[in-house]
Amino acid sequence: MVSQKKTIVVGAGPVGSLAALYAANRGDDVEVYELRGDPRDPSTVPLNFTKSINLALSERGINAMRNAAHPGLLDAVLAETIPMHSRMIHGQEGGQLLEEAQAYDVHGRLLRAVDRAGLSKCLLDELDRMPNIKFFFNHKLVGADFRRKLAWFERKIPKSQDLLSNPSQPGSGTEKNELEVSFDFMIGADGAHSAVRYHLMKYTRMSYQQEYIDALWCEFQISPAKTTNGDDFKISPNHFHIWPGGDFMFIAIPSLDKTFTSTLFLPQAKFDELDGTPDVLVPFFKANFPGVVPDLISEIELQNQYQNNPHLPLISIKCNPYHFGSSVVILGDAAHAMVPFYGQGMNAGMEDVRILFEHLDKYNPSTQPGQIRDHLLTKALEEYTETRRPDAAAINDMAIRNYQEMRSDVRSPTYKLRKAIEEFLYARFPTLGWATQYSRVSFSNERYSEVVKKSQRQKKILLTLFGTILVSGLSGGVWWALSAHPAARIVRLITGWLRPFRRT
Repeated sequence: MVSQKKTIVVGAGPVGSLAALYAANRGDDVEVYELRGDPRDPSTVPLNFTKSINLALSERGINAMRNAAHPGLLDAVLAETIPMHSRMIHGQEGGQLLEEAQAYDVHGRLLRAVDRAGLSKCLLDELDRMPNIKFFFNHKLVGADFRRKLAWFERKIPKSQDLLSNPSQPGSGTEKNELEVSFDFMIGADGAHSAVRYHLMKYTRMSYQQEYIDALWCEFQISPAKTTNGDDFKISPNHFHIWPGGDFMFIAIPSLDKTFTSTLFLPQAKFDELDGTPDVLVPFFKANFPGVVPDLISEIELQNQYQNNPHLPLISIKCNPYHFGSSVVILGDAAHAMVPFYGQGMNAGMEDVRILFEHLDKYNPSTQPGQIRDHLLTKALEEYTETRRPDAAAINDMAIRNYQEMRSDVRSPTYKLRKAIEEFLYARFPTLGWATQYSRVSFSNERYSEVVKKSQRQKKILLTLFGTILVSGLSGGVWWALSAHPAARIVRLITGWLRPFRRT
């Protein structure tokens, strides 16, 4: 007789909660361990002491929830989102504030702004309805033996908590208490500084790469506008707002409470400069992010938020493998933390869950006894690592490159021309299979590594096409005729855009 499999999930964020839901759907007894208190409790403080960068939910995350076999979940999540149809690029010219909307997709597809806490609540509420799921909040993973399938957690509880008030929990009435937990399978979804990954490194020869980019981020809040009809958004809620500054940028993402969660991204040296001379903060904002101060944030609020909110690093992590034997696998930021500039961190993590369980379903180890089950589970995890690692590496790299686009290229005539050409081909010649890289990443479920290959192939085609046009024009003396014509500027822009790809 096949015994019930016990799966423990470390991390109760969106990725860990979704993984617990998938496991519970398959009949596992699931235990979820979370370092913090219940995220639904307003008193629970985020690990980095900020609300954190608001999330942009796109197709990959939506598809992972769609495949969770809980239709009400996706409906509940989408009801708590705000559609964002395009980027809104902010600038100034001749003393006039300028706004330029740049659509995400020629077919009208959009991103959805979602509050991390609201998303977690929807997922945890859905888990609460499952009879085979238990939660253990305020539990820190302090040790793991992945050969014997044992884990040790340190439980933190208030000193004033009395044993009689919570007799079902071991260690009540003490500040800390360690407990040993046995398991059949562990899923680590505990973030960039993952304890599961730390202990996994002791059991497998893991290649590990950690990179901090030369930028920090600081969070700001844009409060609602006060009107006769109540609170309202100060700027359009249906856009992802960007103030590009060349080497830095300021962004704003809408929230359901009519606020905007805003983020300043600056090189470390610039933060140091502003820290050393606080009086230049307001002039710096006025010079580089027109319309923010005082229209959206007052000078006093800006100073207070800058001083009181932490200036946090941006990390990119790659590792290999993601598993050990049949015991453990890591997902999301624990396996491939990325900078936020493609809006794919959470979406990629949720996609991890869907793809992991597709591999588990392929081998269906839960239906087999003992050693056979472990063998099949090992095969499934091996295939998962082999399949997912190149995709995670691809989106990590794309996210870093997209920082350049957001903070600078969105203003460039070359970027705008490239975008126009790609979208024209995408809209007018669908039979060619042409699509922009952004559309493939955000509005499809294609493998990230395949997106990179297809984008490179399209750039080579365009390079060849325009190279042929230029050579033909030069050989026929057309260049001389164009030199005084506005079309010459377009040709120069095209060649400027294609130059970096000549070596591809």
